[in-house]
Amino acid sequence: MAKTRPGKRDLDSYTIRGTNKVVRGNLSLCIHILTGDCVLMKSADMDTAPYVARIEKIEADNRNNVKVRVRWYYRPEESMGGRRQFHGTKELFLSDHYDVQSAHTIEGKCVVHSFKNYTRLENVSSEDYYCRFEYKAATGGFTPDRVAVYCKCEMPYNPDDLMVQCDRCKDWYIIRLSVLCFRLSNTVLDVVYPGPCRYHPACVGMTIEQAKQLDHFICSDCSSEDDVKKCQTAFPATTLTNAKVRPETICLYFA
Repeated sequence: MAKTRPGKRDLDSYTIRGTNKVVRGNLSLCIHILTGDCVLMKSADMDTAPYVARIEKIEADNRNNVKVRVRWYYRPEESMGGRRQFHGTKELFLSDHYDVQSAHTIEGKCVVHSFKNYTRLENVSSEDYYCRFEYKAATGGFTPDRVAVYCKCEMPYNPDDLMVQCDRCKDWYIIRLSVLCFRLSNTVLDVVYPGPCRYHPACVGMTIEQAKQLDHFICSDCSSEDDVKKCQTAFPATTLTNAKVRPETICLYFA
């Protein structure tokens, strides 16, 4: 058991009573908070969205005042670089910023999914968020420092944006892994990577309404016979280890 200071004790859980809060479709009179849960915490400004944090520890003193040690999630606009075009509305960064707060500031529970699991949700509720980066609050650094980019605009995937998928190159295609950098530029690697070839409708000359009505889509790279043959070739996974460095530089600046 973790050591506590004199007069303090660790708790396994904390219960928010009398909430009458609807959690995932069910009316809940009380919400049980456990270590490891993600929670919404009250903001001092009533017009500001609640903060999101992960419970690291629950502790009570000899007067039964309960406090929680939390690890904060940052919204993109709270980071040094601010919100970018590819950041989704429900995107969060897991920071290295820890804090101790009164348990009374907890409004309720939420779920912070992995990026992959979030994109598989059929219905996204107000309690659903996702995280694909860890964030160093003091330096503005991110982990991982690379992210796959898509489309002709070479931007990371934003799950809020509708994208069309090429029917011919959806099994194997060449994308770029762009280094997320903050002050220095970095080279870009061309690698073979399994996954769907996605495009923003505007980047291929169509409206969102037109894209919604499509039954099939063929990208310009697959429009000729030669390109179709290339896309139909199954590249072995070992090709990843032989990626060549291209001379140009593409850099996504966060600060």
